[in-house]
Amino acid sequence: MTRRPKVAILFGGCSEEHHVSVKSAMEVAASIDTQKYAPIYIGITRSGVWKMCERPHPAWDDGTGRRAVISPDRETHGLLVGEPGESRAVSIDAVFPVLHGKSGEDGAVQGLLELCGIPYVGCDIQSSAICMDKSLAYVVARTGGIDTPAFSVLDGADMTVPNELVYPVFVKPARSGSSFGVTRVDRANELGAAISAAREYDGKVLIEQAIFGSEVGCAVLGKGSDLFVGEVDQITLLHGIFRIHQEAEPEQGSENAVVTVPADLPAEKREEIRATAKTIYMTLGCEGLARVDMFLQEGGRIVLNEVNTLPGFTSYSRYPA
Repeated sequence: MTRRPKVAILFGGCSEEHHVSVKSAMEVAASIDTQKYAPIYIGITRSGVWKMCERPHPAWDDGTGRRAVISPDRETHGLLVGEPGESRAVSIDAVFPVLHGKSGEDGAVQGLLELCGIPYVGCDIQSSAICMDKSLAYVVARTGGIDTPAFSVLDGADMTVPNELVYPVFVKPARSGSSFGVTRVDRANELGAAISAAREYDGKVLIEQAIFGSEVGCAVLGKGSDLFVGEVDQITLLHGIFRIHQEAEPEQGSENAVVTVPADLPAEKREEIRATAKTIYMTLGCEGLARVDMFLQEGGRIVLNEVNTLPGFTSYSRYPA
C-alpha cells in the first residue's frame, strides 16, 4: 500500500479571525481526500497553545487534545507531541496553515516552516508580509502599474492627520482582515474615534480614500506564470461595508450584501478584471493561492482593494465560490 503523505493542518490562532479559521478548517477536513493524504489536525488556542485534535470543530479545545508543536529541528521534520519532557517526534511531509490574520497570513508561521525546512501550502514569507500590510501592498502594486486608493499611514501614537484628506475616507488597521476595526468616516470630527477603533487591532493605521464603485474579486491558484484565475464575483452592498465574517449567522447569507458569481458584467470587463488580478498576484510575489479583491468604478477603472493570501474556505466565503 502506498504511504499517504502526512499533512499537518493548522487552524485557530491568536488573531481576531480565530473563529473564521476554525470554520475554514472544518471545510478542509470535509473535503480532503483521506485516501491520498493523512491529515493531522493541530488547533491553536486564542492564547497560543498548540494542541492535536481529532477534527476541527467549534468546541475542538475540549481539554482532551495533546500538546503538539512544530519542531525547528530539521532532523525532526515534524511535530513534538506530548507534554514538555515527555514528547515524541512525529514526522510530517507538509503543512497547510489554515490560519487567517496575524501570525497566520503575515509571514510569521511561514518563517517558522522555512526554518524547519517543511514544505507548506500558500504564499512565502515575503509575499505574506507584504499582502498583510495594506500600505506595503499598495506601494508594491503601483510598481506593476496597478491603481490603488490614495492613502496615509499613522504609526504608533501619531494622530497627525493629513490636511489633504477628501472625505469620505476609510480608517482601518493596516494589518488585519475580515473588516475588523474598519470605519467609514464622512467628516473630520469622526476621525479620532475611528483611529482608536482601528488601533484596537493594529498600531499601524491606514487612512484610505473611499473608492466609489462595486467590489469585485477572484480566486487565483498557482505559481509563476502558470496560474488559474477563477470567475469574477461582485458584491452588491445594501448598506455599510462587506463584513460577513462578523455577522451572527453568516451561513444564512449576508444581511447587507449580495455576492453574484459570475459578476453581472460584460465578458470583456470580466476578462480584464481576471487579467488585473493575475498581474497583482504576480507583482506581489504570491504563490500557491490568494484571493484578489478590487473595486470597479463606473468609468471602468479597476483599483486594488486587498489581497488575502489565505482566504476563507467557509461555506459562505468568496474563494470557494
